[in-house]
Amino acid sequence: MRSPTVRPRRSRHWKLNRSRLRSSSPSVVIHLRAAGVSVLVDARGTAVPTLIHWGRDLGDLGDDDLILVADAGVPAIPPSSIDIPLRVSLVPGVSEGWTGRPGLALWRLEGAVEAAATRSTRLEQSGAPVVTRQGGDVGAAFTVSDRAAGVEIVIEIELSAEGVLRVRSTIRNIAAAPLMIDAAASVLPVPERARELLDFSGLWAHEGRAIRRPLEHGIHSREGRHGRGGHDSAFVLVAGAPGFSWESGELWSVHAAWSGDTAVWAERSALGPTVLGAGELLAAGEVVLEQGEEYVAPWTVATYSRHGLNGISDRVHAWIRRGEHSPRRPRPAILNTWEAVYFDHSLEALTPLIDAAREVGVERFVLDDGWFRGRRDDRRALGDWTVDTAVWPDGLGPLIDRVHAAGMEFGLWVEPEMISLDSDAARRHPSWVLGREGALSWRHQHVRDLTAEGSAEDLFAHLDALLRRYDIAYLKWDHNRDLLSVGAHAQTSAAYALIDRLRRAHPTVEIESCASGGARLDLGMLTRVDRVWPSDTNDPLERQRIHGSLGLLIPPEYLGAHVGAPRAHTTGRRADLSFRLATALFGSAGIEWDISRASESERHEVAEWLGHYKRLRPLLHSGRVVRVDTADAAQVVHGVIDPARLAAVFAVAMIDSSAGALPPPVRFPGLDPDAWFDVRPLILGGAPLTIADRPPRWFAEGSIRLTGRVLAEVGLPMPLLAPEQAIVLELRAAP
Repeated sequence: MRSPTVRPRRSRHWKLNRSRLRSSSPSVVIHLRAAGVSVLVDARGTAVPTLIHWGRDLGDLGDDDLILVADAGVPAIPPSSIDIPLRVSLVPGVSEGWTGRPGLALWRLEGAVEAAATRSTRLEQSGAPVVTRQGGDVGAAFTVSDRAAGVEIVIEIELSAEGVLRVRSTIRNIAAAPLMIDAAASVLPVPERARELLDFSGLWAHEGRAIRRPLEHGIHSREGRHGRGGHDSAFVLVAGAPGFSWESGELWSVHAAWSGDTAVWAERSALGPTVLGAGELLAAGEVVLEQGEEYVAPWTVATYSRHGLNGISDRVHAWIRRGEHSPRRPRPAILNTWEAVYFDHSLEALTPLIDAAREVGVERFVLDDGWFRGRRDDRRALGDWTVDTAVWPDGLGPLIDRVHAAGMEFGLWVEPEMISLDSDAARRHPSWVLGREGALSWRHQHVRDLTAEGSAEDLFAHLDALLRRYDIAYLKWDHNRDLLSVGAHAQTSAAYALIDRLRRAHPTVEIESCASGGARLDLGMLTRVDRVWPSDTNDPLERQRIHGSLGLLIPPEYLGAHVGAPRAHTTGRRADLSFRLATALFGSAGIEWDISRASESERHEVAEWLGHYKRLRPLLHSGRVVRVDTADAAQVVHGVIDPARLAAVFAVAMIDSSAGALPPPVRFPGLDPDAWFDVRPLILGGAPLTIADRPPRWFAEGSIRLTGRVLAEVGLPMPLLAPEQAIVLELRAAP
């Protein structure tokens, strides 16, 4: 299947407008600097430019100094090796001596002759690099080509004001014969001291499980072939000096900002170099370029930190928040109906829930699955996006009016990229079922081929009609299965185009990305949505772990966090209300529980919690996210600190039994060291369960005043919490 021509485009987020300031630079050593990070590229001569440094800022170096640095970094020639020094270029391949995994693999269909850097191509610079600057953002673009092979590549490097590095390639076919792209990933050298790896895996309702291992000789590769990220997505690959932690250590990370199939890898070559790689994972024949066509690879987002994993979050969160599509207003407190009523839809059934939501202070009421024609269970009707008049004889208007009268916005669940065989859409258009006959069902549904003639247009027409007819402020956009089909590139591109078109037509409508929970969480999708659903589990114990992993890149205001019923729908585990409330506070907070059936005291406590959420929301959704190293693996400590470092909210949670009878004091790093802070417990849903005779004196008295330096270095003793309990603390600079 041939892909359509893909022209270079800037994402809705984090764009660098090259027209604002650009200059042609001679072939020299280019030094990009921002936020304590230096990126040095040796672009001298005609060879493919080489990344000679990505890491700690090297200071203010003149042109002559940069040449000295580049020359000093040229390695020796080892025995039994090529007869020139091996340097890993921005497009490393065997023609320059690199026998590791290449980022670029291209083939000519005519005669099946390989046509690029993997074997015989001789890429050279064609034209001077273009250097760009806009405020604190800097970038460079390099054009390399092999005219004999008919290939031209533009390599873009951008370093944001926050120190976030982005890299991608645009490949153009300048010959007559079709060009097949097998790979166009980014390969970034890192220092040899980056010997320890961290990435992630997981399962449905158990996403974001951290995996650590040493990096030995060879390749550690994680490939996602789900057609979406998958619950086992590596998400981000981190390499660092052994022993790095949340608060300490030097490290480098890469993330493939793409919502389809991806690959990330780390390789330590016996030849010496160590590299990180990331990019889209393409199937053979999936992208084929005719003469004059081009393929724009997804961005690889890379981050350097001298301050542990928190340093990655510091950079990426600030960068995302500066984007043009970052949330325009405070994140509304949501009630989602799924775990409250499932498919039991009617105005009569939902009215008590609406009234209870109004009572506790909910700001947005979201009707989940079951509203459209024939959808009485999960085995039919996907694709028929019209209101079920058997359930809603007067349409959704009366329900929306009832929600608005209660002072709330209205949101609606959709799953546009899926289709049921038992649907009018599939019966009328069998070609819209991806894979058609013989395709495996998954959760009793199939994938809708968005590239099939008329499919995407039909979807847009139905969604556009819904949004024009009804006052809908929000769409929960779900994606509940893997593709299990070749064609993830075209399908993902079509999904992006559909979302982008809908956003242009309805710019005030917010969208949440869900993929049976956290199976499609990436920075490519985050440029298009206002919220993501990290997991289908509302079990607070699982959510404590999940938010710690996914929050590494995604700011808390994007992470949907709901208070579920006392017994979790996905795990069957029971949790106290205080633990559920404390966990959901640190995100885009909501409720997924039939609170109309909750006791009066429970609703009162939920209302108090939402009051605190609204009061603290400006801090929680703009501050620095900090996770604290603890000696006890059962103890999780995390918080959010305001930009002025004069206020913070922290949580201390026990996810297992404590390792000791008397745990060490909890530290609170990141505050102004010279300011005095009042520290007070924030009681949510009742006092947490403890297993000690008496709490520490300060806790019993209800507050204490200490300096930021003491809180960071000495800390405070905590009550000895039972497993699956949490304390929330509010810290404010004393007047």
